Amino acid sequence: MPAVHHVAPISVSEASSLFADLQSSSGLLLAVSGGPDSTALLVLMARWLKTLRKVPKLTAVTVDHGLRPESKREASDVARLAKKLGISHRIVRWTGKKPTTGLQQAARRARYELLAAAARRAGAEHIVTAHTLDDQAETVLMRMARGSGISGLGAMSRVSVIPGRARSASTPNPATSTEDASGSRVRGPRCALPNDTFLLVRPFLDIPKARLVATLQSLGIKFADDPSNRDPRFTRSRLRAVMPALADEGLDALRLAALARRMRRADAAIEAVVDRAMGEMISETAVQDAVSIDAARMGDLPAEIALRLLGRAITSVGDEGQPQLAKLEALMASLVSRAKTDPNGRFRRTLAGAMVTFHGERIVIERAPARRRPRHEKNLTKGASGSGKKRKAR
Repeated sequence: MPAVHHVAPISVSEASSLFADLQSSSGLLLAVSGGPDSTALLVLMARWLKTLRKVPKLTAVTVDHGLRPESKREASDVARLAKKLGISHRIVRWTGKKPTTGLQQAARRARYELLAAAARRAGAEHIVTAHTLDDQAETVLMRMARGSGISGLGAMSRVSVIPGRARSASTPNPATSTEDASGSRVRGPRCALPNDTFLLVRPFLDIPKARLVATLQSLGIKFADDPSNRDPRFTRSRLRAVMPALADEGLDALRLAALARRMRRADAAIEAVVDRAMGEMISETAVQDAVSIDAARMGDLPAEIALRLLGRAITSVGDEGQPQLAKLEALMASLVSRAKTDPNGRFRRTLAGAMVTFHGERIVIERAPARRRPRHEKNLTKGASGSGKKRKAR
């Protein structure tokens, strides 16, 4: 990576400001891959600790995904640097068979599961990552490309919540939800958390990557260069390559990050209105794990509020997590159409493990019945069982 000129490194005082809200933490776990961003996080955090009287317990963790031959050596390099800085360090590895498609998404899920497990063992309540302004801008572009709504365009937040244990595919995961990968909404690093969850903190989210590189170069500290960051097979890498051209047109990282900040602000306002609507309009039914919504009152709501109200009800009742935005919009469009053309008729659809029924005055959302196996699968099972009996009879 070429030298960074005319970019100010992060000073000790600036780092102290960036980390200030972590000072009262009982334990911090740093995610350090060995690249420039996370290496700068490790170095600056070590320098910051020296300025404190009461020092939080600090552990650095390197996740070795085992996807490149150099990854083992890079993890060892981080371990040596951490030892030199007086920081406890451990290496965790992503083992097992790797997927041939969706590799980066799978690696991301595995990384957060491993980090959460390491945080639990270390007694840390905060997991600190080195996501930068550049990462935020790329995330906004990725969300735009896949047609995300307001929540998705909010991209990453400084503080979010991730679960401490791996969840099944049918369980909503705050760290990898359909629309907003930043996780559950929280007010700050000291908020109350559900059991076995951790706060993910991104102190560098407003800092350009170039300043972190400049910080390491000013201190003469080396870092790893991961070639997969430039691999055109991956969406983020392709978008990263077009960022300079977008910046020439005025759509630089600062503008994209500002868009994300405004989307999060709008999202918070909308969610507050949905909170109130939930309390006023949703009632329990005689059926366990079901809710009922007054259809006429829901029809009077602004479209975005009604959509989110329906989505929340489905998520709370269903068993497949948060519904995809496009599918939720399609369901809402069908509901509105049916209410206009045949308000006394019966309408039923399933989405995300919930069954939505509209009949007359109310919309009822309840847990969908278990899916039946296709007939051909039953026949295959029966045939295999019958073959076994014949062989046994012989």
